Amino acid sequence: MTEDDIRAALAPFNLTRRLDGVHVRDGLVQVSLTATREEAAGLEPLRREVEAALRALPGVKSAAVVLTAHAAPPAPPTAETVLPGVKHVVAVASGKGGVGKSTVAVNLAVALAQSGLKTGLLDADIYGPSLPKMLGLTRKPEVREGRMIPLEAWGVRVMSIGFLVPEDKALIWRGPMVMGALNQMLGQADWGELDVLVVDMPPGTGDAQLTLAQKAKPAGAVIVSTPQDIALLDARRGVQMFAQVGVPVLGVVENMSYFCCPNCGHRSDIFGHGGARAEAERLGVPFLGEIPLQLAIREAGDAGAPVVASQPQSQVAEAFRDLAAQVAQALAG
Repeated sequence: MTEDDIRAALAPFNLTRRLDGVHVRDGLVQVSLTATREEAAGLEPLRREVEAALRALPGVKSAAVVLTAHAAPPAPPTAETVLPGVKHVVAVASGKGGVGKSTVAVNLAVALAQSGLKTGLLDADIYGPSLPKMLGLTRKPEVREGRMIPLEAWGVRVMSIGFLVPEDKALIWRGPMVMGALNQMLGQADWGELDVLVVDMPPGTGDAQLTLAQKAKPAGAVIVSTPQDIALLDARRGVQMFAQVGVPVLGVVENMSYFCCPNCGHRSDIFGHGGARAEAERLGVPFLGEIPLQLAIREAGDAGAPVVASQPQSQVAEAFRDLAAQVAQALAG
């Protein structure tokens, strides 16, 4: 299945004026169609019809058709990547804050390292860097021949702006300064040879996301959401953003999926349950699993010892290892 095959399948729908982008990778198909806000509701039946037709094609594992009011940004430059020794970059993202994205990114990276992959972790959240605390790192990185050397923790190479500024200092920076810091951590850090670099993305869909998509050229993105509707709306925007910049979505993971009382074992769906699975199916992207809400996750993060390493036999550690196995399989495919 190639991009030409998809474009041929779209020909009967006469979408030439609206076709904004087509991306095909390992049987995962994403198509962007331009539409104004006023047109979007009226085009929803067409969007569903096109999506269903693409899913029915031989060789297509999943298909997502999204409507966007903005033209896709220019393609990234063909110059040599700023990460020459990194085989794959995986963005861990969310449409909004507060869904546990950094917790997922940290435990995903450690689980990938435990599986034998050379793994790095980049904290791209300049305004709210949390990885130093979650990994128990307090020192500054060395600088050798003008390049920063990432710190190491739990088998993972790590870079964060939090290593360079005091923990209690607010970064009141405008956009150009934020972009400069990201570019430094990408291009002026000596990551060495890595099988995968996990990027903990800032929440939202702004300049930082576009910069990383163009500079780091991610092999895929993992979208983190909680089950409730308001979080899923923002997760949907995240999927659309990556479709616009040509980054395949590896799947959606439901964090804080449910809570089991440690005393009586009673299960409570505090934020609802199953919303992320349903949203992934609607968008035509894989569902990567459920991460429960557990006290152990918070305690491990505060202690600087990710739960997948400090409590490897726990149920939640197993959930993170399963997530890592699916991501590794998608990258290998």
